Amino acid sequence: MADQTSQASTPAGHGRRVLILGGARSGKSTMAEAMLASAGPVDYVATGHHPGPADPEWDERVRVHVERRPEHWTTTETLDLEAVLGRSVTAPPALIDCLTTWLARIMDDCGAWTGGEDARRALDRRLDSLTEAWRATARRVVAVSNEVGSGIVPATASGRRFRDELGSLNARIAAASEEVWLCVAGIGQRLR
Repeated sequence: MADQTSQASTPAGHGRRVLILGGARSGKSTMAEAMLASAGPVDYVATGHHPGPADPEWDERVRVHVERRPEHWTTTETLDLEAVLGRSVTAPPALIDCLTTWLARIMDDCGAWTGGEDARRALDRRLDSLTEAWRATARRVVAVSNEVGSGIVPATASGRRFRDELGSLNARIAAASEEVWLCVAGIGQRLR
């Protein structure tokens, strides 16, 4: 990952927006962490569900991510990415992990899985708000998201809806990013 680690030398706080896409277990989070390894303090923004006894496999994934983080990084668990992105240019770089879990939770909050037109409008407002905040951010930020459009067609309507919404969100964030990377089998390829 020599190319990725060279990105870590970019000074924090220059409004650099980086999106890293990849499949499950592709190495995208590790790549994002490597990009910010020499940045000093980093705000690590976790968007997934909290660990709990109902899902031991999820708990293990969270544990691995937590153990990899340097002690001088600050972890924040939030869905308010707009506030994270709205911090000043002097704020430490942020690593958002990840937009996929953020979207799933936002779709839950909006009732988008089964809701009607009101749910659609609520989801659209949240997606527009995040996209605007991403465009406007003055701080350095690296976001991770899953690339789900290259796989099998989901068997359920909700699965297809999620795949489509995530694909659209990824495209919107990529369009407003200075750098976009695709990580496959632990190898990052810069797309932009």
